[in-house]
Amino acid sequence: MSLEELFCDVDDFCRQFLPAWHRQQLQYRERQRLRGCRLALSEIMTILIHCHQSHYRDFKAYYLFQVCQHLADAFPNRLSDNRLVAVIPTALVPLCVYLQTRTGPATGIAFIDATSLVVCHNRRIYSPQVFKKIARRGKTSVGWFYGFQLHLVVNDRGELLAFQVTPGNVDDRKPVPRLVTGLTGQLFGDRGYLSRKLFEALLEQDLRLITKLRKGMQNKLLPLVDKLLLRKRALIETINDQLKNISQLEHTRHRSVINGMVNLLAGLVAYTHQPKKPSLDLSQNQLQLLNCQA
Repeated sequence: MSLEELFCDVDDFCRQFLPAWHRQQLQYRERQRLRGCRLALSEIMTILIHCHQSHYRDFKAYYLFQVCQHLADAFPNRLSDNRLVAVIPTALVPLCVYLQTRTGPATGIAFIDATSLVVCHNRRIYSPQVFKKIARRGKTSVGWFYGFQLHLVVNDRGELLAFQVTPGNVDDRKPVPRLVTGLTGQLFGDRGYLSRKLFEALLEQDLRLITKLRKGMQNKLLPLVDKLLLRKRALIETINDQLKNISQLEHTRHRSVINGMVNLLAGLVAYTHQPKKPSLDLSQNQLQLLNCQA
């Protein structure tokens, strides 16, 4: 997607969302006077999202060298980098709502996984102060980390269905019921989601949780279709890898909790605009056949 197409899509959203949001703030007396800004909110959101689509790994370098030099005609009312960082928090709620409009459809096949978002090296756990009150120690298959966990649910086309951010010490199974609300069909996860209680709770909403077994557990017979789809769980791991290495969701340079969450949301939005996503390449007829056999 080009920069112009991205801005048009974001601007169309802002034209519909902002009036309703401001009316709600006035109704609940939450709106406060804000200092005027030369950049429109849609321009700020476009810059944040486009940064994750570029090859830059640092937002300041992207803004100074890409926006201020090569995209000067596209953003004639650009701000200084310090002023832009100060107004970034105003995009938190709009980005969150905009991301909800970018989710994909439920196809009956979903994959779930959690990935770590490290905020500092383990040797410096007691030094950082930005996320001190909310970040926690957690453990993954590759070792301990300090930060958060990003829980994702995607369909067979690699489209985002739901997400949630939790402290690093939260059990992978805890956010699952909320993440899969309204989903039916089959949900594929790793061994970390093994739980009879969770399986029975999801089965009540016509959603079957399918995972591999741990060593020593009694083997269960699975349909051949479920076994084959379970092998395709690497799809969501590929998505996690792209989010970390292309969208730059994980880094240790945040100086504000809100700006850190804005960076996360903008990276997820940038992924939803990605023209080609990891996919199982199932046709509609194949998908219907798989759902019937399940």
